[in-house]
Amino acid sequence: MYVSMKGMLERANQGNYAVMAINCFNIETARAVINAAQSLRAPIIVNIVQEHMVNHCDSELIAPIVKMLADRSSVEVALNFDHGVDVGLLKKALHDGYSSVMVDASRYDLEGNIAMTREIVEFAKAYGASVEGEIGCMGGTEGTMTSDQMKTDPEQALRFAKETGVDCLAVSYGSSHGNYPEGYVPEFDFERLKEIKKLTKMPLVLHGGSGSGDENIRKSVENGINKINVGCDFMNANTAAIKAHLDKDPNINYWVMMNQVEKESQELVKHYIQLSGSVGKSL
Repeated sequence: MYVSMKGMLERANQGNYAVMAINCFNIETARAVINAAQSLRAPIIVNIVQEHMVNHCDSELIAPIVKMLADRSSVEVALNFDHGVDVGLLKKALHDGYSSVMVDASRYDLEGNIAMTREIVEFAKAYGASVEGEIGCMGGTEGTMTSDQMKTDPEQALRFAKETGVDCLAVSYGSSHGNYPEGYVPEFDFERLKEIKKLTKMPLVLHGGSGSGDENIRKSVENGINKINVGCDFMNANTAAIKAHLDKDPNINYWVMMNQVEKESQELVKHYIQLSGSVGKSL
């Protein structure tokens, strides 16, 4: 069931739950994510960040692979170009078969962000694809973590949503991209999130879900988040599984190891699906 994010997130918005979006970069990671969703009858979004698409799996290669995996499943699967900062690559991804794209024009001022995002919204209509925009800005754990000045202004969020026509909106209220220091849990501004939801009434997106803590995830869903992006935690789960197999048997066959890692990494995805409230929510 290869679909765009639009319908699944509209239903999540109405039902007060969230859909997981997991960062993948090849057939093994995409298949693990889809199989995890299949086992829980949950809709799922396969995210491909621009860096991975450019350096590892170009859109012409990965789109048909994910579409085939989706067609073989019985749950809704969307393929989303995550943090697309290049207009040409965003348009090519849509042309090559991506069902959704996320426009990251947060480096521009509000007017520039609106203009670039609206251009992609108009372009995506011909493909029946959904578009995610971002208002506000998030830091990275290896640089400057998200500060109050970087958080989303609710009034700007409303204007951005109206003038771009995006299907969902990524907002900043305390999370950051990357791995947090051990033992650190970010503080989320839930009052800000509530205000944004009250004004926009649209599907909202949490970026940087990895390491945010189960309680922050639950409260985010309760207060209006309908899509949760997780990258680092999934990649870390894959790395941990590889290390465990190599520690146990340094001479393990590569295929055997990767086959097992693909299966074991699904547990992390299932955990987040359960937190998001999307178990059993696929059509």
